[in-house]
Amino acid sequence: MNKTLILLFCSSLLFFACTKTRTNRNPYLIETSFEYQVNLNLPQFNALQNIGNPVFIGTQGVGIKGVYIINTGFDTFRAFEASCPNLSPSSCSKIVSSGDIATCPCNSYEYSLFTGQLLNRPDGEFLYDLLEYNVRSSASTLIIYN
Repeated sequence: MNKTLILLFCSSLLFFACTKTRTNRNPYLIETSFEYQVNLNLPQFNALQNIGNPVFIGTQGVGIKGVYIINTGFDTFRAFEASCPNLSPSSCSKIVSSGDIATCPCNSYEYSLFTGQLLNRPDGEFLYDLLEYNVRSSASTLIIYN
């Protein structure tokens, strides 16, 4: 009897542990595959030595409209797509940074470059936060990739 209960309990744990998780993929932004190395010793990346100073990388093929990188402290860096996440790419859908806040000129939505979150989210609307890319660090090099 005890073995049957244990077996039933373990099998129910396995059943519930294997449920599919749904992700909300942003329908406005395409999946782009890239890898870009940032040498933190180069002068154009000096701002990344300090916490809260974003650097824009607009190199062709890096993201959709480019990537913002920011040092969030404790040798942690985050990278976000420079496209407005709640619009299809257009002439006005590239976010503009003012310090650690990025604004979409098309709809005036503001995003934190520390977290990627939409700061002035209207009540009751489902809107996307900034699309985040992966960052791997090795000595004085950052590798931004997707």
